[in-house]
Amino acid sequence: MTAKLIKGTDIREQILEEITAEVAEIKEKHGVVPGLLTILVGENPAYISYVTLKIKTAHRVGFTEIQDTQSVDISEDDLLALIDKYNNDDTINGILVQLPLPKHIDEKKVLNAIDPDKDVDGFHPVNVGRLMIGGNEVKFPPCTPAGIQEMIVRAGVETKGAEVVVVGRSNIVGKPIANMMLQKGPGANSTVTIVHTGTKDLKAHCQRADILIVAAGVPGLVKPEWIKPGACVIDVGVNRVGEKPSKKDPGRMVAILKGDVDFDADKEIAGSITPVPGGVGPITITMLMLNTLKSLKFQLGTQ
Repeated sequence: MTAKLIKGTDIREQILEEITAEVAEIKEKHGVVPGLLTILVGENPAYISYVTLKIKTAHRVGFTEIQDTQSVDISEDDLLALIDKYNNDDTINGILVQLPLPKHIDEKKVLNAIDPDKDVDGFHPVNVGRLMIGGNEVKFPPCTPAGIQEMIVRAGVETKGAEVVVVGRSNIVGKPIANMMLQKGPGANSTVTIVHTGTKDLKAHCQRADILIVAAGVPGLVKPEWIKPGACVIDVGVNRVGEKPSKKDPGRMVAILKGDVDFDADKEIAGSITPVPGGVGPITITMLMLNTLKSLKFQLGTQ
């Protein structure tokens, strides 16, 4: 039996429609819309496409979007002063500083300078602590883990009492999604195991997972014999393994992307599975928009 596809592109559209409707309602009632700020230091071609998509999505859902581009030689003190200015601007609900920063600037110091109540990426130590406590303390869960949990819930997968195995222990995906899935509440309440490079029998742990979340950064790591029949498999990996001619423009080469899961083989064993591309990736920016909307609602006292 071929697994049900959990398509991030479809879930993204559902969530963006919900955000757009709620923004319109807030605008009508309170006369304000969420404000999202992105600070760029210099212009790095590596993140231009991501920033462009972020701007496009913000405009689509009715946000005010500001891009503040600074010279690559801005001093650390001046950048910190700029962040402080936006921390005190009530029209800005979310502040993002695009990484990487130039070597003369301490990234950790800059990210920690963002007001935790405007840290819509969810990486400030205060928000990491809130996530660990769970419940009503959580304001902004990190976007990719939040998207993973949303996909699991919207796919109708039962999480209460489920054996969840997370492959990978990064601060961006592995650790936060593990913590989110073990919390008491809807879309969680699971028994969670984290496996990593130091784990002795990776295969055995994966085989008992009702929900397998793979964020290892190793193409094709998870083989079909690692999958429990009927399990939900969430593939977070996006690995560039080569190039191929574009279908639209054969003269242009595009990346060949492969996940951490052997998709073609594993989909015959799993009950549900995310594709790569088109799975977890499209959800991340969507959850960023949701966090920014939440920030405004906290400000208005309606969240």
